[in-house]
Amino acid sequence: MAYGSPPPAPGPGRQPGYGQQGPWQQQPPAGPYGPNPGYGPQGPGPQPQGPPPAPQGPQGPQPGPQGYGLGGPTRQAPLGPPTQDEQNWALMAYLGQFLASAIAPGVILVVKGRSPFVRRHAVQGLNMAIGAVAVWVVGILLIQFMDALAVLPLGYTALVMYFLVRASIAVNRGEFTRVPGFVAWPLLK
Repeated sequence: MAYGSPPPAPGPGRQPGYGQQGPWQQQPPAGPYGPNPGYGPQGPGPQPQGPPPAPQGPQGPQPGPQGYGLGGPTRQAPLGPPTQDEQNWALMAYLGQFLASAIAPGVILVVKGRSPFVRRHAVQGLNMAIGAVAVWVVGILLIQFMDALAVLPLGYTALVMYFLVRASIAVNRGEFTRVPGFVAWPLLK
């Protein structure tokens, strides 16, 4: 077969060329809903009845922006907006540390930890408190050798207090603000 010449016609013992239809590949007559668009020629056998199924959209959570990353607020709680009671308990997980250190977020985690909003804040508050206690214990041990190291636990305490207030403000708005890992050590999840 030369380039540009028409393909030979199918005959006995020959198959149809590319793009040609044999007698078994002819389009079936249109049904009550018209031809099946986009499915190509149908072979012999029973044809499906009814319209083709409607395409389904993606199921589950949609991809998209998930907040601001380290230190930035995530605008919405995972299961809808928190109730006023949940906000109050989450707020106490942070502000209670000014009076009772790690005891306040620990008690709130045990008592009210079923709510995802309260649990996230109580765990983060407890991680902050555990980190602060650890820094103070190490700081007190190091102060025995050098008095100048007394500045380290005090500076860390000031940093923790700043993030406690910042997280408390976010709780009042019904948001979750991630505290950096060097302040809220990721010990509990």
